[in-house]
Amino acid sequence: MNETSPGPYTLAIDIGGSGLKASVLDAEGQMVVKRVRTPTPSPSMPSAVVDALVRLVEPLPPFDRISIGFPGVVRRGAVITAPNLGTKAWRGFALQDELAHRFGKPARLENDAEVAGLGVIDGKGLEVVVTLGTGFGSAVFSDGRMTPHLELAHHPVRRSLTYDQYVGDAALKAVGKRKWNRRVLRIIVILRTLLNYDRLHIGGGNARDITFELPKNVVLASNDKGITGGIRLWDDGVWHPR
Repeated sequence: MNETSPGPYTLAIDIGGSGLKASVLDAEGQMVVKRVRTPTPSPSMPSAVVDALVRLVEPLPPFDRISIGFPGVVRRGAVITAPNLGTKAWRGFALQDELAHRFGKPARLENDAEVAGLGVIDGKGLEVVVTLGTGFGSAVFSDGRMTPHLELAHHPVRRSLTYDQYVGDAALKAVGKRKWNRRVLRIIVILRTLLNYDRLHIGGGNARDITFELPKNVVLASNDKGITGGIRLWDDGVWHPR
């Protein structure tokens, strides 16, 4: 760790359907060490994921608090849905309290797309954040504040296909990059009509496969924002447990 980096230090965890990532952030939200990554256990039972996170974090420097991004609906520190982890055992699981207990530090839990969004938004107007990875994550911000969570991933987007099924990682592999890009562009148009956003931010690991020219109010976001956005969960002007 760079001893000149100011604290408090935040352990930022990004839980994904295919990978678990973590790093430690300084008070400015900068990673003080390179992020570490490990595959998400399969089957992805809560106990297996928590144990994998404990092992993943072992080589990281000390930290004072924890931010967690989770791929599903979360409320009051507990998991409501975990579709891309493939198990019903997550429903009601108090992940925030469990990680606080395992690491002995206070923790805050939020949807992963919303955590990433906190790292990329400008804080002006209506901003939408989508993440393209194992599935499709989404978040909406109004003048920098999170709005009630919309789980677009499981809403039909074309015929009987949900957003997850239409542009998730399985779809990318099944239909190829050319057709997948046409689908992503179609979703951009749908979201513009649905939400009339001022800016759309696109992140997630598969955003790198976008090949078409983006509209001027659509921008790509670094995949690291799922980690660095975690610093803002400790901003009491942003954090509102729900």
